[in-house]
Amino acid sequence: MPAKRKADTLSLFDLTQRYPTKQSVIDYLERIRWGDTPHCTKCGGTDRIKAQAKHPGRYWCGDCRSYFTAWTGTPLEDAKVDPRKWIFAAYLLMTARKGISAMQLKHELSVSYPTAWYMLHRLRLGCGGKLEALGGTVEVDETYVGGKEGNKHKGKRLDVGGGSGGKEAVVGIRERGGKVVAKAVERTDSATLVPFVEDNVEPGSKVYTDDAAAYKPLPNIINQYEHDTVAHGAGEYVRGEVHTNSIEAVWAVLKRGYHGIYHGWSKKHMRAYVDEFTFRLNEGNCEIDTSQRLDSLFRGLVGKTITYRELTA
Repeated sequence: MPAKRKADTLSLFDLTQRYPTKQSVIDYLERIRWGDTPHCTKCGGTDRIKAQAKHPGRYWCGDCRSYFTAWTGTPLEDAKVDPRKWIFAAYLLMTARKGISAMQLKHELSVSYPTAWYMLHRLRLGCGGKLEALGGTVEVDETYVGGKEGNKHKGKRLDVGGGSGGKEAVVGIRERGGKVVAKAVERTDSATLVPFVEDNVEPGSKVYTDDAAAYKPLPNIINQYEHDTVAHGAGEYVRGEVHTNSIEAVWAVLKRGYHGIYHGWSKKHMRAYVDEFTFRLNEGNCEIDTSQRLDSLFRGLVGKTITYRELTA
């Protein structure tokens, strides 16, 4: 078996050397979106395109008579921040294993806290997207994210019991030697978990879970998964190759980020943070260059926009 290729890393110093000017960032964004030929973001035309010399990066389409840039129709479209700061923010988000807080980014980029917070949320839009179905041997598990009710201010405590009370549920699937899919869910019953497996796992795959009752229908559904469990309730965590340790390692990173970096996030933004962590894990394996990871993030931003009002409403 040939040795795995080791990815090329990109240091922060290398990044400053690669993108020293605003124009260098504009050239990068254009290459990521169009390659060598600008395409009108409205009509898709390439023939009657004219660069605007007084406004670097802006073009005029003679067919639909409109201006556009490589970041039109992305979260960067109306941004007033120096383009170089977007590259640095994306780099820090992608290379910090447990994430980077808006407070830290504020200091790194010399911007205000609301600007840093808004930048990070816009970059997280590039972390979503549907992956190809996972296959082979996969592990499925759910977890609960949030703080303990007893640690909250008395006026903010919810009237819930112990255990998972007051926390938000997340379900995830990890392909052994492959990628991760995860999402926030309202419930962790069969009606929620089984369709999630069907949507993201190829028929005929081996599916390993714990002994939660919600997974019992898996072997009997039409796709006929090969299903086996470990009895966590009886203190069993590994039986041969049957375990859920890989997906539980994902939860460990997610929770360390939640508690240690972000110090919590709202239910409204749970999906965005889960997307961020899974994207970083998927793109962070030892065979993917740092520059390729940045390319993937910026390509994922095309066609996605969000306003500050939408985030804070």
